[in-house]
Amino acid sequence: MSTIKEVFEAGKGILQLTPTWVPRGFNEPGHRLRLHPDDYYAFGMDRGGICERWLGSINRALNGPKTGETEGMSYVLVNKETKEKVLFKDFIDELGADLIGDTLMEKYGTWPVFAKLYDYDKPLFHHLHLKEEMANRIGMHGKPESYYFPPQYNAPYLGRFPLTYFGFDPSTTKEEVMDCLRNYDVKDNRITELSRAYRIKLGTGWYTPAGVIHAPASVVTFEPQWNSDVNTIMENVTMGEVNPHNLLTDCAPEEEKDDLEAIFNQIDWEESTRADYKETYFREPTIKSSTNEAVEKWVAYANDYVAAKEVTVLPGQTYTLTDQSAYGLVVTQGHGFFGDFECEAPGLLHFDDISGDEFFISEKAAKAGIVVKNTSTYEPLVLLQNYANNNPEVPAEK
Repeated sequence: MSTIKEVFEAGKGILQLTPTWVPRGFNEPGHRLRLHPDDYYAFGMDRGGICERWLGSINRALNGPKTGETEGMSYVLVNKETKEKVLFKDFIDELGADLIGDTLMEKYGTWPVFAKLYDYDKPLFHHLHLKEEMANRIGMHGKPESYYFPPQYNAPYLGRFPLTYFGFDPSTTKEEVMDCLRNYDVKDNRITELSRAYRIKLGTGWYTPAGVIHAPASVVTFEPQWNSDVNTIMENVTMGEVNPHNLLTDCAPEEEKDDLEAIFNQIDWEESTRADYKETYFREPTIKSSTNEAVEKWVAYANDYVAAKEVTVLPGQTYTLTDQSAYGLVVTQGHGFFGDFECEAPGLLHFDDISGDEFFISEKAAKAGIVVKNTSTYEPLVLLQNYANNNPEVPAEK
């Protein structure tokens, strides 16, 4: 029997994943990812600071020419004593439907989503993610995404600008936006003056379709997303930081890199200017179940791509968590047991440390139910789960 099958069977369909840290050459780390302060530049000063942790990822980061071959890709812990680990992608390739289920395997041939915790001290630039058909032209997938703002990671500090810009004000004209693109290399194009900002409310979230321009707030965000890393940045100065020209053109086909109208056409204009944007895409949590042992809340839902749930197991309680599809999981608070695995939210991790807060659960194990035990007398055990688009229990509407 292969190592992969041995680990899968020993874990009864649960895989323990190790932390996957991702640096970025822009912005600044917010220092809330529970990574040791000495390790935020572990990839080298020329790579920028670590601002993201990717969860259950088989996707390589789009991080420039120095990107490592497996940068952004998750690993499974196969031996706790030796800290030996194997690419999560290798588990999916070998186990297939036994891990992710028949539906996803038949439709996509792989696990089509992942999640991340991102942590920037300043707001991100006004940017969009390509829609599927445009991303396909550069050999990538589109990137619809959801946001949830976990209080546990944001309690100490909300960053310098805890507001998110979504789209453009409905009064905005296409010519005004084109003027901003023409000025990208000339002066501060101040494109967010055409947008609308919303103050972030912790414990809530948003859905952001591909093609919608947005500038996320400086709060730690749990982001379930489609399996891609494509961005077009249309804001050239963000809180004094100049965004180089290539960030505007990196995700355009070669023949369109000098064509501003083609780059403009990456915007989904109808969705980016809709008057009822908040009404349509803001997400208050909706309760799936509430007992004396635990509370389950949907925090990402009502879209065709991704979903997420927050589960709170109360102090001293044991709860059987049952789901209808495979999922990734991260622990944000507390400690206890998840199936046979000890689990805990980390206090402080060094770059190469193993943690007990990240897991992937097979469809069969999810349907059978996982026994979750909160071993604390005082503190809740809080889990965030992320799914693809094949869980029939996810609310289809707000």
